[in-house]
Amino acid sequence: MPDFSDYIVFADESGDHGLVSIDPQFPVFALVFCVFEKKAYANEIEPAFRRLKFKYFGHDAAVLHEREIRKQEPPFAFLRQDAALREAFMADVNVIMTDARFHAYCAVIDKLKHKARYADPWNPYEIAMQFCMEKLSNRLVVDRQRGRLTHVLFEGRGREEDRQLELEFRRVAANGKQWGWRAVDFTRTPLEPVFVPKAANLAGHQLSDLIARPLALRAIKPDQPNRAFDIVANRIWDFKVFP
Repeated sequence: MPDFSDYIVFADESGDHGLVSIDPQFPVFALVFCVFEKKAYANEIEPAFRRLKFKYFGHDAAVLHEREIRKQEPPFAFLRQDAALREAFMADVNVIMTDARFHAYCAVIDKLKHKARYADPWNPYEIAMQFCMEKLSNRLVVDRQRGRLTHVLFEGRGREEDRQLELEFRRVAANGKQWGWRAVDFTRTPLEPVFVPKAANLAGHQLSDLIARPLALRAIKPDQPNRAFDIVANRIWDFKVFP
């Protein structure tokens, strides 16, 4: 059995990574790695999400998605009907986000600038993932996880897309793709990708989803009020906007 690390990582994104048709209102792709110490995740994060769901849904099968909450779509349509209930729900979500013990690395790719600057631009997802993997690996060394296996969980996007992402992830993890002025030796801290269905209902992915869009908006409109970003700002340990 491998020697597993003390941490688990959940990856989520906001925006699409395509460079052919770019939305001028949302011209970025953001990827976030949320890192949890496993004991805190099992004993605090998961139970907190479960308690919230029991309180507002009567069961814990509901999945918290930022888009559905923001647009008040099912199963969050009840938020339209009662302003006091909506405020209470959002306050409880904010308490979870405030209290959650985690840290995150985020890369935001400005696709318009990226496409304009490079004749043959790299895939924005690959650039963002490499950045997050570098920051993760360096921190794992600091946290004395050298030689221990850390899993990075992605939401599945379909067989072919998952296959391509896994190949790129493993290429980076094997030191097969380096860029920038300082190379990172990923073999110090083995990383393993795991692809899970969206319906898996994991608290780590739901927390990551709740902060991914606010992080993207921070890059697009840094002066715009952004309550969701402010709540977690002190746990965003690296925030890279490229180029």
